[in-house]
Amino acid sequence: MKTLPSLSRIFPRNVTLLLFALLLAAFGSAASGKRADKYLVYVGTYTEPQSHSKGIYAYRYDTSSGKLNSLGLAAETVNPSFLAVHPNRRFLYAVNEVADYLGKSSGAISAFSIDAATGKLKLLNQVSSLGADPCYISVDKTGRFVLVANYTGGSVAAFPVLADGRLGEASAFVQHAGHGTNRERQEGPHAHSIDLSPDNRFAFVDDLGLDELLVYRFDAEKGTLTPNDPPFVRLDAGAGPRHFALRPDGKFAYVISEMQSSVTAFSYDTGAFRRLQTLSTLPKDFTAHNDDAEIEVHPSGKFLYASNRGHDSIAVFTIDQAKGTLTLVEHVPTGGKEPRHFEMDPAGKRLLVENQKSDDIVVFRIDEKTGRLTKTEDKLDVGAPVCVKFVRID
Repeated sequence: MKTLPSLSRIFPRNVTLLLFALLLAAFGSAASGKRADKYLVYVGTYTEPQSHSKGIYAYRYDTSSGKLNSLGLAAETVNPSFLAVHPNRRFLYAVNEVADYLGKSSGAISAFSIDAATGKLKLLNQVSSLGADPCYISVDKTGRFVLVANYTGGSVAAFPVLADGRLGEASAFVQHAGHGTNRERQEGPHAHSIDLSPDNRFAFVDDLGLDELLVYRFDAEKGTLTPNDPPFVRLDAGAGPRHFALRPDGKFAYVISEMQSSVTAFSYDTGAFRRLQTLSTLPKDFTAHNDDAEIEVHPSGKFLYASNRGHDSIAVFTIDQAKGTLTLVEHVPTGGKEPRHFEMDPAGKRLLVENQKSDDIVVFRIDEKTGRLTKTEDKLDVGAPVCVKFVRID
């Protein structure tokens, strides 16, 4: 039986050492099954004179180090307060939260193409949102339609995505009607968010002015919105529902109510909700003014996070896996003022909190076993940050 010659007889010593190192690295990578995923991170802002912000800002991020490196201004645009990324990762959509667009009582939606190499955004087109002060935007699961909620307009609309990423004329428009019990803040409808069900068949709309979670049947072929039966779930009078989150398995849903400073848990099944529980997001001894803002479920489905503006904290809850109900774990100071929004990195390891009034984004580590948050030393200076979105780059 012949023996193979040693590597040293075939390659010079320095080449042999290099090959050995490469083999070790490859083996280590395969054994761990982990690699650093690279992302672009986009930050939507309010471009108010006092904020010194000019539009949407971009950063590079990798899941291994958690470090964010600034790429500067990605696109100059007015009040891009909420962002959404197309499933193909080539396009980004932003609301322009204004009350007047081209002389009409409406805001706008801007469509951008993403340059993965530089992070820059190129404006493709801009269309009317069909209602004043659009504050939320989402893309359906197929990437064929963009949906928007108009706060002051009290309406929702859908727009087709054209082949080049531009937006076409609206395929759906629904004007809400009515009012809530708070005459100052609920004098009329205020659509605050619009999200799609995992199967893409339903759209869920939180209307702060009506105290309702409205449910629409969504036609993914035509982009239409039709009231479901039943058409809505009512929350407490004066609650002011704002944002919505589903557990990843789609069995339970959660609504954060801005005015009541609460989270309501629901069971969910094919467009129908059943109320389970409502909990405060505040400590019992806190009596000052507070407005809730963002809500998000951890990718594991084990934890829920909610932001308090006033108490300036993140409320952390565990989720009962069988019942879907919540148990408070802790309140964590955000290290800034008015945490309007936050976003978890795609790995569920870190939480980026946008403190709108202190012009910064603070990064927290997430304990994957308990859900608890630990503040890191990482902080970004951004004028009036409102929304963060991750875009994976290959």
